[in-house]
Amino acid sequence: MNPEMNTGTKERPHSILTRKSSTQKMVLKEKVVQIYEAFFHGEDPSSSNSNFWDELFLLKVNTQFIESEIDKLNGETLLELKENLNLLFYKATQALKEESNIRKINALHTLCALVRGIFRKNHGNYGFDVINILVGFDSAESTLQSLIDSINSFLTGEFPISLKQLSLKFMLVLVTATDNISQNTMLEYVLINSVFESLVQILANRNQRPLLGQDAVLLLTLLVQYRKYEAANPYIVKLSILDDELALTGYAQIVSQLLSEFNRDYVNQSEEPSSGWFSALASMVGSMFVGEEKKMELMRANDSLLLALYEAVHLNRNFITALTHSHTPSSATTPPLSPVITNPPPLSDGSPLPSPTQDRPASPQTFPPANVIQPTNLLVTFLQYSSIVTQETKDLTRYNNAKLCLIILTCIAEDQYANSIMHDANMTFRVLLHKMPMRHRKGTTELNPPSRPLICSLLDLMVEFILSHLMKTFPMELYIRSLGIIHRVLCYQKKLRVRIQYPWKALWTALILLLKFLLNNENNLVKKHNIFQLATKVVTIFNLFVTYGDTFLPNPTSYDELYYEIIRMHQIFDNVYSMALRYTTTDSEYKDSAAKLTSHLVNIRAIINHFSPKVDAWAAANHLSSLTEEQVLEVVRGNYDTLTLKLQDSLDQFERYSEKPREMAFFTNQVRTIICDVRKSVSNLTTHQHDALQELSLVP
Repeated sequence: MNPEMNTGTKERPHSILTRKSSTQKMVLKEKVVQIYEAFFHGEDPSSSNSNFWDELFLLKVNTQFIESEIDKLNGETLLELKENLNLLFYKATQALKEESNIRKINALHTLCALVRGIFRKNHGNYGFDVINILVGFDSAESTLQSLIDSINSFLTGEFPISLKQLSLKFMLVLVTATDNISQNTMLEYVLINSVFESLVQILANRNQRPLLGQDAVLLLTLLVQYRKYEAANPYIVKLSILDDELALTGYAQIVSQLLSEFNRDYVNQSEEPSSGWFSALASMVGSMFVGEEKKMELMRANDSLLLALYEAVHLNRNFITALTHSHTPSSATTPPLSPVITNPPPLSDGSPLPSPTQDRPASPQTFPPANVIQPTNLLVTFLQYSSIVTQETKDLTRYNNAKLCLIILTCIAEDQYANSIMHDANMTFRVLLHKMPMRHRKGTTELNPPSRPLICSLLDLMVEFILSHLMKTFPMELYIRSLGIIHRVLCYQKKLRVRIQYPWKALWTALILLLKFLLNNENNLVKKHNIFQLATKVVTIFNLFVTYGDTFLPNPTSYDELYYEIIRMHQIFDNVYSMALRYTTTDSEYKDSAAKLTSHLVNIRAIINHFSPKVDAWAAANHLSSLTEEQVLEVVRGNYDTLTLKLQDSLDQFERYSEKPREMAFFTNQVRTIICDVRKSVSNLTTHQHDALQELSLVP
């Protein structure tokens, strides 16, 4: 027998199996995939079927296939398929006008896949315009207007919640399509056809807010970022003048709720192990390998929340009412019919705002029983959150998180209306502030703190930051921020003669320890930072107390204690002056800053030079080698009259916070990071698609 015939006989069944297997694959392939393949091969399956588009959007979308097919295309082929892509985009937009909610869901998923695929392809620098490939220049304006009109209709009308959720997800896909949001030219059409009013309506609706509020706040925050430094952005304008109390309170509730979840997780993770060495070991190992990574993820997730809070505080004066609106933790944060505080925010021309605490004698602190549910607000939650994230600043994520917290607190400390509420002795709150572990102490949290005005917690937070970051990786910029917050608060107290019951000695001690740290680490720090600028800010705060302390310190005794601390720690102030003097006699880059510091120390040195000899003389006259605090205070009280101080100008002046130009790079990078994270979170909507279609199938 011919060997070739045997070979052929043996191969024939194999060929049949191969063809049969191929046929089976074709049968099993989704109908919608076959349609997509035709589109990507340059065909138009709709040309011979008048019902084609009605049927297409009843089929479940395979978004992964659409995106993978676009990925396979080269630049030339993509341009050849422009007409087909334009047609698919246009028909998907038209399907949003159909009565069938299933068609709407599938059309939105198709649009998501097209936007993601084309924008991702554009990263390869193929030189095409995204708008032309997706929509076509000629029809872009009308098509995208129709698209945004449909989105607004879904968000505000009587539609299934799944369709509203998907509409927001689609908008997030569109807004996060490019790493640099200002390069996303598709957003020009979202500026012309605004979704702002629809987002506001969601935030004002207490029933929709729990399901849609987070995405609504996120979308609004990102839209505010588009070309914010280059051109007029209507979303910035509208957010800055928004006075819808329900919407602003809803905005605050979303941020508060998510920050509260982070705070609770932190407290739960920080609790001591239940018992035994094994539990302790498991906790330690878990925190090393799992807990740290989880914390970083949570912080990254909160970047967008902090940005949302920042934009509201920075842009909208009316938001302060929502920020400080009191409610019990278990109740909804819908505001009363009239604001809690009836005083309006200060006018832009700087007209003074009457303070609730002005010229009122300090009332004794009363602490309610621990089992009574205490009122809270977003500012309380944010102060607790800040006490957590400002603990560690060594890695970039934590540092940026801490910086943004301090910027937000700076904006709050500049706002006169916010200050009036924070200083009001009749509005007290329990604020859980967390302290990081240090060599001389464990990490602590006062689980049952006293109920005090919020300004006390803010000052405690700043004092804790000053004390806990005296380290080699010195966060200079964050120290400048924290001292600026303290300075702004003191300027408010001085201006309106507000006296609060606060242990000011804790602040003075922290500031003196900061000066001591600068002295001890001068050689290393001066190579990286202008430590004279920082020391000047410390001395300015002391000068405020010395010059105007009688207008805002709670009593004369506090003023005496200030002088006692300056005299007691005179060696540090003397050494700071000597250090600054050295740099004024050289050609150092810090010569001018050092000279400014020496001039700011004039009154501190006058106090030391005036009282120190008198204290020594009193001790000698009474044959004492050392004096008690009370004995020194007695000398101080008896010699105020002969002390001469120089009146220094501008102690109560500060440069108001401005994002542009100083912080432009910081916020640009933060927004880029947030966009990349959000893009990942909305990259796969398969589960949402399944749930949405299932929900619609259950609707009668």
